[in-house]
Amino acid sequence: MKRNDINSLIAVTLIVTATVLRIANSGMHLYNFVPMAAIGLFSGAIIKDRRLLTFLVPLAGQFIADVYFQLFTNTPGFYQGQLFNYAALAGAAGLGLLMKQPKPTTILAYLFGASGMFFIVSNFGYFMSGYNGYSFAGLTKTYIDAIPFFKNTLTGDMIGGILLFGGFFIAQRLFINKMNKAEA
Repeated sequence: MKRNDINSLIAVTLIVTATVLRIANSGMHLYNFVPMAAIGLFSGAIIKDRRLLTFLVPLAGQFIADVYFQLFTNTPGFYQGQLFNYAALAGAAGLGLLMKQPKPTTILAYLFGASGMFFIVSNFGYFMSGYNGYSFAGLTKTYIDAIPFFKNTLTGDMIGGILLFGGFFIAQRLFINKMNKAEA
């Protein structure tokens, strides 16, 4: 198995795990504590050589979770403005593609940027749904009302990003070391 295949397999496994955690998190009522921007960023940073997978994996994870919510819970999976969440997730994956060398300080800076971008884009989607009206006052109210949720978004993305990137680097070392020993 090639190193790129192993990287993609490890990354997809970690993203699927994070998506399952998104579903589990809904029962705990920790709103916005899901590392969605971190999942997108991670996908972009790690699955660079397979551009379709870079975007498809986090978007598919989001979609599967949304279908689950729509069909099996009282939480709406699909709602007006939801496409903005998908756009923000794709934007986080695109941001990950820009990451040259994932190092701890770089990863933290990109995680903060991805979280901020997700906050801005997803809440703009909420505004475009018209819940607060279509005025500057409505736009301002949307972002002010969302500020308390940003703490959970940022915390979830930071913890999730550290676990995703850290888990990836640990798994990569384990698999690559086993591969090297098998070849020797």
